[in-house]
Parts: sequence; structure tokens; C-alpha cells
Amino acid sequence: MHIQIAKTAGFCMGVRRAVDMAIDAANKSKGPICTYGPLIHNPQVLDILEEKGIPILKGIPEKGEGTIIIRAHGIPPCQQKKLQDAGFTVMDATCPRVIRVQTIIRKHTESGHHVIIAGDADHPEVVGLLGYAGSTGHVISSMEELAALPVFEKAIIVAQTTQNTRFYEGISTWVTKERSHYKVFNTICDSTEKRQNETMALAKEVDLVIVVGGKESGNTQRLAEVAMEAGTSSLHIESAEEIPKDILKDKKRIGITAGASTPNWILRQVVSTIESQAMTDSPMQAWIKKIQSFLLSSNIYLAMGAAALSYAASMMQGFNHEFRYSLIAATYILSMQIFNTLTGIPSDRYNNPERAKLYETHRPFFFILAGFAGITGLATAFEAGILPFAMLFFMTLAGILYTAPLLPRSLSRSHIRSLKDIPGSKTILIAIAWGVLCVILPTSAIRGSLDTATLASFLFVAALVFVRTAFFDIMALQGDRIVGKETLPILLGEEKSRRLLILLLTAVFTGTFLCIHLSIFPAQAFLLALPPFLLIWMLCGEISGRIPADTRLAFHIESLLILSGILAAMIKISVI
Repeated sequence: MHIQIAKTAGFCMGVRRAVDMAIDAANKSKGPICTYGPLIHNPQVLDILEEKGIPILKGIPEKGEGTIIIRAHGIPPCQQKKLQDAGFTVMDATCPRVIRVQTIIRKHTESGHHVIIAGDADHPEVVGLLGYAGSTGHVISSMEELAALPVFEKAIIVAQTTQNTRFYEGISTWVTKERSHYKVFNTICDSTEKRQNETMALAKEVDLVIVVGGKESGNTQRLAEVAMEAGTSSLHIESAEEIPKDILKDKKRIGITAGASTPNWILRQVVSTIESQAMTDSPMQAWIKKIQSFLLSSNIYLAMGAAALSYAASMMQGFNHEFRYSLIAATYILSMQIFNTLTGIPSDRYNNPERAKLYETHRPFFFILAGFAGITGLATAFEAGILPFAMLFFMTLAGILYTAPLLPRSLSRSHIRSLKDIPGSKTILIAIAWGVLCVILPTSAIRGSLDTATLASFLFVAALVFVRTAFFDIMALQGDRIVGKETLPILLGEEKSRRLLILLLTAVFTGTFLCIHLSIFPAQAFLLALPPFLLIWMLCGEISGRIPADTRLAFHIESLLILSGILAAMIKISVI
């Protein structure tokens, strides 16, 4: 079975902005905070906001306090004034696309135009728009209702930003013929238009279209309508639990799209559920997926990558590698990553629910595994000598202290009480730790000195790990923001972070050949330019939508670390 995910599925700009504003306010605001009406039309997100202490205010009290957030759909101006008069500090999370429509309506209402809104009369956005039109506002949801309106001397027509594009095109055509003096504004959000067009194209290529999103969401309802208009079977669900067990029978191609208010983790859960159901007829594929998922979730596969990178770094410097240093790298990474995963379960519930469930269910096992790996690494380092043992001991201590509070809450004047609370620190410190573990430690122990090749190898390893970690942070951005983490992508933004990663990989790729030209690396090391090149290809594919950001992509990225070790072994064999 082939699963095709729409490139436009998930949060749109306006929804992301509103949710980010609410979560940032919850993480930083000290006073009470609430939203006036549901912030967006997605029950899972609303439940999360409720858990973070952001309830929904349904009416306007005479007196209020704290911060109140205006929903993404906007509200009538009179209601906003009442909120301010009641004593609330108003934070406007209205989508900029909706604000544009409000501005158009306000401007033309003041000049005496009637306002015709093509939309659902009960939808919050339309209710808000009517507030700007006053007594000259009219709502229509069909061509018949439009034709039944009186002929106004001056009138404008606007659309609810999530309106069906084909329906509105019909309105525009009719107005050109029958009411040519009316002004028609195309106020449908470009994101809405792209989603609907992609859903129409997707529906023509698959046997079933699954639309994921809130049942109250107007834009999600439109996507389901578009899929049905294409004559393809469609299913509108809010979560993976609603997928019928027999829905995939006789289906070979499944298309998945999602409304503008659907978070990424809900979409990933739906994809995972469909994949699991599709594999019931193929036991071999099911076992492969389980093994792949366990290797990733348990961090065993990542530990294998650390061992491989340690071996590759020695080869790049031109000295014989000792297996025990790969073992030290693997056990340290396994131990620290398991401990970090155990402390990161709250965000994993959104970013990687399968991993969160695995660690919650088998917490004692992973504690024992992490402890055993840590002790094994220290014992191996002690056997190798005082220097490697001392280096690993202090790295282990630093890893443990990374999440431990260094200051009591009473003495901390900010939210920063531990190293992990420093914004963006995780990605940088992990990259440095890998560089020390895979390059500095074995080189110091085996050769006893560092040189230019050591520095170049350190930068190669640290850069690859930095990109790998930062990219996974991009995939986990929504969940990290919800729990208050300040990772590098949250600080820089998704677009800038992706550009930074591609720029860094390009530097690693070209730097490898430069080091060969300067005789810093052996000539055969050109093969090690392959992993950063493939990583660039994967990131560009993910950005363009050709490669979905799912478990398979994560597995392939981790595989590139192991590929570095395999290529180093090939180089070693060719030299011999």
C-alpha cells in the first residue's frame, strides 16, 4: 500500500501564530490568561491549552483581570472594546488574513457600501466580519441567496477565508454578468486555496482520502467536500482512534490531508495507525517496522552511529582505531540519550507518542539499560587508561548535571535553573559532546597529541551531529513549544534553521575535499563527503515535500552516521 501525504497538511500560518502566542503567553505570563472563545477549531489543541491553564471564556463579565487572547477567527470590534472596558489586557491572535478582510469591510462600510459575505453565518470568523459591516452586512451561502438579495447601489463581496474556492469562483462569474458594478475581493486565504487544489489533485490519484481535523473546522470541512467532489471515497476524522479497522480493505493508494488547525503530532499518529493496519497482511513488513521503531526509540541505533563515527574519525586522522573507543562512544551515547528521553516524555507525548508509550511502559528496563551502558563505558575507559577514564567521567557528570537544577528556585531570578534551561543549549552541547567523545578522547588516548586533522575531524563529527539534532528539533517543534522548551529552531524559526543546516552541511561537504587537497585527510577520505551530501538531499526533499518527515526519514538520517563508519572501513580495506 502506498500512502501519500499532502504537502500542505497541518498548521497554517495564522493558526501557528495564534497557538504560538497562546503557548508563549502561558509559559511567560504570571497572571491569569484565557481565550475569548475557542482559539482554533481543534479539540486536542484546546485540551492542551486547558492543561496549561488557558481556559476558554465564553461570555464577557463586567469585570475581568489578566490577559485574554482573541481567537484566530477574530471577533466583532464591539466585543473587543467590551473586553478592554472589563479590565482585560487584550492580546489579538486574529489571523492576519482575517484582519485583511476586516480592513476591507471597515473601509467600504465607511464609504457607504453594502457588504456581502460568502460564508457560513454561524462561523466565528463570519460573525466577527459582520461586526465590522454593521447593518449593511449580509451573509450568503449559496448562489440562490445571492440572487435573492436586493440590487444595491454600492456593494462589495468578500469571502470567508476558508471558503470553497470553486464556489467563490462561481460567485465572481455571476457578479460579473449580473451585478457588474459590485466589487469582488478574493479574500480566500492562499493557504486554503493551495490545500483545496492539492486535495483535488490528490483525490484523483488515490482510492481513499482521509481528511484529518476538527469537525467544527470550516477549512477542514471544505477539504472533505473537495475530496467528495472529485468522486473519491473520503473520511473526515479528528484523531487516529476514529479510523475504522476495515477502511483500508481493497485500497492500494491512500491520500492524507489535514486542516489548517491540525497539529503535526495528530497527523503522524494517523499515518502510523494506517501503516500498522496496512501491515496486518504482511507479517514480514510488520516485524521490520517494529524492529526499526524499537532501534530508533531505544536509542540503540543512535549508539551504533556513535561507534561508527568514532571509527571514521580515527581513519580520517590516519591512525589505527581501537574497538574499545567505539564501545565507549556507543555506551555513553546510549546511556545519556535514554536518560534524556526519560526526562523528555512530556514533549514526546506530542512529538513521538510511540516512544513516549514505550518508555512509560518499560521505564524500569530503560533505567537499568542506561545504568548498565554507563557503567560499561566507564569500566572500558578505566581499562584503557587514566586519561580516557577521567575524560569520560567528567562527561558523564556533565551529562547528568545538564538536567539537574543548579540553583534553588528561591535564588533564581529567571526560569533558567539548569543547563538545559539555557535557550538553544541542547543542540550545541550535544554536538560538542559527540566531537569530544568520537575524536578528542580516542585521539588523546591512542596518539597522545592533537593536530590539524584532529580539529578537522572534530568539526566534521560535531557538524553532522549538530544538523541531525537540530533537524529532529524542527520535527519536534510544536511539542517542544507546548512544554516550554526553547530549542534552536524555536529561537531561530523553522525557515532560518533549515537554511542554517543546509549551509552548514555544504561547508562540511566542501571542507572535506579542502582537507584532502591540503593533505589533512588521506585521499580516500573523499568517500566521507557522501553522508553530508545525502543529508543535504534529504533535507531539501523534506522542505519540498517530496520526503515526508516521518519515522522512515529519521531512520535514514541516523543510518548516515553508521554509513560513515562503513565508508571508513571500505577506505581502510582499500588502503590495505
